[in-house]
Amino acid sequence: MRIYLAGPFFSDEQIDRIARAEQALTQNQTVDSFFSPRLSDENSTPLLKEGTLEWAQMIFKKDVEEIDDADLVVAVADFVHANVDSGTAFEVGYAYHSNKPIVIVQELDEPLNLMLGQALTHYTTSVADLATLDFTNLPNHPYSGQTF
Repeated sequence: MRIYLAGPFFSDEQIDRIARAEQALTQNQTVDSFFSPRLSDENSTPLLKEGTLEWAQMIFKKDVEEIDDADLVVAVADFVHANVDSGTAFEVGYAYHSNKPIVIVQELDEPLNLMLGQALTHYTTSVADLATLDFTNLPNHPYSGQTF
């Protein structure tokens, strides 16, 4: 099973959460490989300056290709309060449109945007669950919390 890991990594808290998700996916026996944009070498290419149009085009193309190649998307919904990171929202929408199963992880006790709640296949409130979740036979676990 090849996983695409979506989620924000703009603050220390977000980086910690994504790093824990990466570690959990590394431990999971049903995961053959995963792509995390945070760890991608595209982020540190000396050829393109971060923030330029060329850099943005390269990141976008690489990330979309990685979603296309993935069997499933894991997305961390936690961002700022009840909001989801706009890049993560795009990745979830793209995965949904591509008929890929979606696992949403939301550790913060916040309402979940209805578009994420309805797109997901499996919902969990703990990054640690990613270490033991059977991605090969992913159980359907809908979101039943507060929605906006």
